[in-house]
Amino acid sequence: MTEPIDAEELCRLSTPLDVAVSPDGNRIAFTSIEWNRSDDSRITALYVVPSDGSAPPHRLSRISDASQPQWSPDGSMLGFIGARAEDYERRIGPTGDEEEVDDDEPDSQVWAFDLDRGGDAIQLTDRQWGVRGFDWSPDGTRIVIDARDPTDEQAAYLERLEEDGPVEIERLQHRVDGVGFTDDVTSYLFIVDLETGEETRLDETAGAGAFEPLYGLQPQWHPSDEQIVFRNTDTDRPDDSVVGELFLVSADTGRCEKLTDEEMALGPASWSPTGDRLTVAGRDAANWYLPREVLAVDIADGTVTRCTASLDGTVSWFADPRFIDDETIIAGIGDAGRTVVYRLDLDGESPTELDVGIDTDQASIRALDVGGETVALTRSHPSDGVDVFAMDASLETPASQLTTLNEAFLGEYPQPNFTRTRSPSADGIEVESMVYYPDSFDPESPEPHPTIIWTHGGPMSYDDPTYAFHFAYLTSRGYVIVKPNYRGSTSYGSEFAETLRGRWGTADVEDTLAVVEDLVARDWIETDRLFATGFSYGGILTGFLITRTDRFTAAAAEHGIYDLKSEFGTSDSHVWLGEEFGLPWEDHERYREVSSISDIGNVETATLVTAGSEDWRCPPTQSEQLYVSLRKQGIPAKLVIYPGENHDISTPERAIHRLETLVDWFELHDPTVESE
Repeated sequence: MTEPIDAEELCRLSTPLDVAVSPDGNRIAFTSIEWNRSDDSRITALYVVPSDGSAPPHRLSRISDASQPQWSPDGSMLGFIGARAEDYERRIGPTGDEEEVDDDEPDSQVWAFDLDRGGDAIQLTDRQWGVRGFDWSPDGTRIVIDARDPTDEQAAYLERLEEDGPVEIERLQHRVDGVGFTDDVTSYLFIVDLETGEETRLDETAGAGAFEPLYGLQPQWHPSDEQIVFRNTDTDRPDDSVVGELFLVSADTGRCEKLTDEEMALGPASWSPTGDRLTVAGRDAANWYLPREVLAVDIADGTVTRCTASLDGTVSWFADPRFIDDETIIAGIGDAGRTVVYRLDLDGESPTELDVGIDTDQASIRALDVGGETVALTRSHPSDGVDVFAMDASLETPASQLTTLNEAFLGEYPQPNFTRTRSPSADGIEVESMVYYPDSFDPESPEPHPTIIWTHGGPMSYDDPTYAFHFAYLTSRGYVIVKPNYRGSTSYGSEFAETLRGRWGTADVEDTLAVVEDLVARDWIETDRLFATGFSYGGILTGFLITRTDRFTAAAAEHGIYDLKSEFGTSDSHVWLGEEFGLPWEDHERYREVSSISDIGNVETATLVTAGSEDWRCPPTQSEQLYVSLRKQGIPAKLVIYPGENHDISTPERAIHRLETLVDWFELHDPTVESE
């Protein structure tokens, strides 16, 4: 029998995240998540690869993070956001005297590699409070940046905070996951002259919105003139809304105008080649279960066309729309547990699924970008990992693979096999599951195996076939992993998704348990070795499952919510909860019904509970409530809290600890595993 994969092997993986195609289409920049065990860090490295596959990818950054890669208009420079040690040249004062070096951790700035001349990255900005986003001017002599701009009084407050001063907040959105406690500092767009370093603030671009501290203004400069599009909100109560509309500002005059008025939460916009139109993905600001749509916006009059109106699929969170030409858009669309590429015309009438040469029943499309005559994308495959692909913008030939980043690791160990299964549930619904399994399991002639029911987050999300190290880690230990797309999942049509709206702990539980019973009947599941887990909403659903059944040998509820009433004021999700469930002081009974803690007395299942100490999406107090409630009843339980973590696991040591702890917990309660 092959030895199972050691959790330390995680640090060998490189996982592509974003792609950016050069203006001439000849090169593709991409970022990739990597793990450094020696200093316990996770970084996002920057690579460039020829789009014709004539050379392997060349790594540009090796130590610090690099995000948001953006090519200069002539393709000679590749800009990115990074928190790197300060460039010596940027520390030279006007008289040539070297200024005092700041030993604090560097803030994120805009950097750029000169790919024609080579050398290390050049620092393009030097803002004390960092930069969140940027784009190049059409002639490449300036950039627009998105940055915080505190007043003197606000700067003094921020400095006191750094010295452990008291937090003082008056805004409704008092914290945001990944940011922490909020403040009153306003962000603006600035124009930066790259030769002189001179900055000009665009005063009419003051940022606002509940999640603006996290997502920023997302500026994109027009291909040929002074207009810059950005995302913002002008509602009366911006902290009580997720509405994000598109605005246009002139880099020359600073004059700003609102372009859209859709009352939607829009993402970052992308220009057509001539700059006559924009495309953007957006979702309903109140009902988050409705599909994300592809919109085309005419900048002459703000006319909006819903390009996916005839589809009942949702825009993938990973593959936002891009123009192929002035009349054609492509985007990644979630369609029945698949992520596929669609061609969309501006009339919104004839969306066409494209054959890009990737079997989307067995793999998924992730990142997507267009430049010149090239389309770049990433493919995630359950056994072949994640890699970068490219195809001609004519869309008439299949995509070709440009990278094999993890060839050595993938070839050294058996990787998960993959299949799909459909199970009958209530109301005539069929529930599709993504199944990852070891070589010892045969879906056509099964023998019962230890099985993990692993539910996805969201719940406004969906599972499709992807590569993940933790799947390989667990299947190498003989587990079958079943990931049901319960009602609430967003790639099976709006009716399927909306069934769960305001009704957590109902259809999602029914569907998941129906999958369990179906697979038990098929002899897939070794019933005394059946486990349940999930992260975020997957943790929430795990909380519901253990209150409804004693089917599971053990469970692990990770970074979840179990008492929505106390969640309302302690997380960053008051807008979401208010839209879906109303206000807790106005509807006590509804909040009780959608909180698994209300039925915690029913639990008999040994449960591992995990949290991040600074997770403001699903605060650690939620996990503490679940843990104490279980222990109070004498139920075997363990609480793991990761210090400093938000709604994520950010270091190799903790990612490894998480996997080892999960398996240890399941084996501790597995009747076939002898205790030491």
